[in-house]
Amino acid sequence: MDFFGHQDDARKKTSLLVGYYILAVAFIIIAVYAAFMLVLFGAEMKMRGSDSLDLSKLWNTKAFLAVVTGTVIIVVTGTLYKIAQLGKGGEAIARMLGGRKVPANTSDPAERRLLNVVEEMAIASGTPVASVYVLDGEQGINAFAAGFSPSDAVVAATRGCIDQLSRDELQGVIAHEYSHILNGDMRLNIKLTGILHGILLISLVGYWIMRSSGRSRSSGSRKGGGQLVILGLLLWIIGYIGVFFGKLIKSAVSRQREFLADASAVQFTRNPGGIAGALKKIGGYSSGSKITSANAEQASHFFFANGLTSSLMSAFATHPPLSERIARLDPTFTAAERDARGSAAGMGSASAMTSGLASGGSADIAVNTDDVVASVGQPGLEHLAFAARILSSIPPAVETAVRNPSSARAAVYCLLLSDDTSVSGAQKAHLEAHSEATCLQDIRKLEAEIRQLGPEYRIPLADIAVTALKEMSPEQYNRFIANVDWLTAADQEVDLFEYALKALIKRRLEPVFGVVNKVPIQFYDLAPLTGDACRLMSCIAYWGADLMDDAARAFNAGVDKMGLGPQQIAALDQCGLDMIDKAIKKLNQSSPAIKKRVVQGCVECIAVDGKITVDEAELVRAIADGLDCPVPPIEAGVLTPAA
Repeated sequence: MDFFGHQDDARKKTSLLVGYYILAVAFIIIAVYAAFMLVLFGAEMKMRGSDSLDLSKLWNTKAFLAVVTGTVIIVVTGTLYKIAQLGKGGEAIARMLGGRKVPANTSDPAERRLLNVVEEMAIASGTPVASVYVLDGEQGINAFAAGFSPSDAVVAATRGCIDQLSRDELQGVIAHEYSHILNGDMRLNIKLTGILHGILLISLVGYWIMRSSGRSRSSGSRKGGGQLVILGLLLWIIGYIGVFFGKLIKSAVSRQREFLADASAVQFTRNPGGIAGALKKIGGYSSGSKITSANAEQASHFFFANGLTSSLMSAFATHPPLSERIARLDPTFTAAERDARGSAAGMGSASAMTSGLASGGSADIAVNTDDVVASVGQPGLEHLAFAARILSSIPPAVETAVRNPSSARAAVYCLLLSDDTSVSGAQKAHLEAHSEATCLQDIRKLEAEIRQLGPEYRIPLADIAVTALKEMSPEQYNRFIANVDWLTAADQEVDLFEYALKALIKRRLEPVFGVVNKVPIQFYDLAPLTGDACRLMSCIAYWGADLMDDAARAFNAGVDKMGLGPQQIAALDQCGLDMIDKAIKKLNQSSPAIKKRVVQGCVECIAVDGKITVDEAELVRAIADGLDCPVPPIEAGVLTPAA
């Protein structure tokens, strides 16, 4: 299943989740009503001294409606409260489990290795570099990804994970988590956490009634406290219907996703031994994958491996058995191996494979346009190799700078400095008046080395810098964005790279410094969006063409690929940044199937001349990013016909 199919599947899973939720609430309502009537009739029989029960009185419409109203209010309130509590996305989950954010410029070797692996995965998949957390108090080998979207995603690993696993094994685990990021599983997981909290709240209400009634009875201030204690006990027990349904829902939603994420990790790294080795180590490690946090149950469906101790309800576990996951990855695996502590991966070295592909790089790399679209949300080893090559060859001074919140801003400014000395002089003068005192000093240190880097380094550098830029204050952020806008417009024109960089910076940082609402799907047919699609194609065609005839040919190729039939290219003087931004905003309200056609049209438009430049590739990736379709790096080169 491709990325766009996964997005549709995520919505189907959400429907399944809602169905189970309604079923659980219905059972809870029936059980609460039965408990209420049982206590009521018990009290009445005691008062009358009778031991017979009039079954005809067990149904009371008013009482039932009161129970329905009260139960629904409690469950929905609990759900909404928990979702609001998790409003910060992945960061809230990580902190709930005792996580500590790893600074971008950490000097701890294990943390540095974890950050490097996350950066590789992000650059290779075309997603923002996730914030990284470490659960210092957890010795079990485990990890998770959490967030509402890739823009606010968090990747967290236990101390046992980063200390016990080799780099290949750690890479396999993080690749597994990036599959959850790419396929929309994280948002579903947060919804699941909120829903289950609402269901379990009935137990908390029962506990509160028991506790309050017990105190009242001991103080002798009230009569009838015994019946309230019984009601509280029954509600507390009934609440565990929620536990059952919670495990049922988690099992139904999570187990198959783990197999799919394992398979995606293998596709990503081409090294089944990495993730299989991590799973084998969990099986033979004294702490296994156990999470000791008191909140582990709430977040059990987030983890890479089962974070809870075994229980009688193992049939409803959120994760498949380790042996079954390993056997799918390593057909030679036997159950006896599970007890071999620290079992080696033994399936080859992903880092060696990556470095072999990453060394080189050629201007004549063949690009297949269909493969570009197929790679959306499904990066492969060639993309990981590209990321590894970029990261390993960044000059040390530049690498240090982009990981520091202060100098990272200077590094981004350097990327926007014009080659025209008169323009760059005006840009530096503006920065001297509108940025920190040390900014120009950092620019002088970095400018020459950043200019020497090839164009393929520019967007990855900005991606890495974003991690440090998230540490800015709101005031620093506002000043930084204003400077980026000014530098971009300094020469009175915006080129492909400037647009791509500016779009990337804003999309990556807006979720941190502002409120970004989820865009609802409004369109399942491209016909109502034909005008927006044509305006987008017009801008792309003019931007990458030397002649008007070339622009028209590129435009026609793009709209034809989208299946729109003959259309008229917009006039050149009508095209601009506002047009492209408005078109993307409207097209982002379409279904995944429509977005796929738009991305296909964009790729076809830039490829019509038989080659793709770095700037054209980054433009398409920026547009796709605006449509929430992460496109892995597209290496510039010549084209081959579609298979």
